[in-house]
Amino acid sequence: MYTVTLKKGEEKRLLQFHPWVYANEVAKIEGKDVQGSVARVQAFDGRFVGYGFINHHSKILVRIVTRDETPVDRDFFYERIKKAKEYRETLGYGDAYRVVFGESDMLPALIVDKYGDHLSVQFLCLGMEVRKAMIVEILTELFHPACIFERSDVSVREKEGLPEAKGVLYGTLNENLVIVENGLKLAIDIENGQKTGYFLDQKENRENLCRYAKDKTVLDCFCNQGGFSLCAAKAGAKEVTAVDISPLALECVRKNAELNGFDTIRTQEADVFEFLKNLKEEEKKYDLIILDPPAFIKTADTVKNGYYGYRDINTQALKVLRDGGYLVTCSCSQHLTVPMFMQMLTEASVAARTPVRFVEFRTQARDHAPLLGAEEGLYLKVAVLQKIRRY
Repeated sequence: MYTVTLKKGEEKRLLQFHPWVYANEVAKIEGKDVQGSVARVQAFDGRFVGYGFINHHSKILVRIVTRDETPVDRDFFYERIKKAKEYRETLGYGDAYRVVFGESDMLPALIVDKYGDHLSVQFLCLGMEVRKAMIVEILTELFHPACIFERSDVSVREKEGLPEAKGVLYGTLNENLVIVENGLKLAIDIENGQKTGYFLDQKENRENLCRYAKDKTVLDCFCNQGGFSLCAAKAGAKEVTAVDISPLALECVRKNAELNGFDTIRTQEADVFEFLKNLKEEEKKYDLIILDPPAFIKTADTVKNGYYGYRDINTQALKVLRDGGYLVTCSCSQHLTVPMFMQMLTEASVAARTPVRFVEFRTQARDHAPLLGAEEGLYLKVAVLQKIRRY
């Protein structure tokens, strides 16, 4: 087993339950083992910190999995995954939810999402990759799924020295899979959909939209598969326009609208930035606008440009929102902190020359609950704003 000794003072963050040991925080590494094995982490003075997966190819040298002497064996993983499942079940989740949220479930870099009788999984570090077969066995025992599909087709694996991977790990994929979310039917494409197939982290925010949508004209920007649009239609919206640049996404919206018998949803293929600017020129306005864009900030060195992108699009949305109307605006960029998000919205309000009431602040669904001490897990910010008439 490797023994990783930290530099003086570097244990403080880890003792506050942050799960990552960075390579530049390490004073020395002793012992010998294979990459992806479990290593002992200790403070400079020898105090025990925890055990975790080691990978010399990654800047995150060790990912902590336990802070006691529990053996990290098959029983360990079985109990961790079982507890993660039970947590979600006590909150009432059933048909579609995140079963395992990586570090938050003390299972670093492992993502497991449940879509009906299918599981979609991501193995995002070497330590989990080398235990893939065992984890698939455990998932099969706990869930008895029809299919376990791997969606490790993400660039973050390159930082672990791993190639991207995608395909069936167990069972047979149902290409016509339909789940139920917020009482609505949704066709899910696990093989080609975003992330693991769908954005489950927004489900409670989509349901919350219902309180704002009745009898409203609604604009759903970056609509993806139409989760917000469907909830607006369910709540009795007068008219819903779903906008996305992806024809495939819009095809999914139309399919999902048909599945639920909604005839109030229309789709528009367009670049959202250009679409909003054209609305301003046409003097077209909406009662409720949803902005749920992809991450404009993917790395720390793109914060400045991404910040301006968020500010611009929120400014444009406020300009085409009716007085008294609501803007539900989101950011899934981890590097855009909550204070920065709020400052950006204030600047957008000023740029749009309109006062704005801050109605609600929300974050990701409870099955995506982050671990305190690991701020990286709190990535989704959602604000509900009301445009106030200028007097």
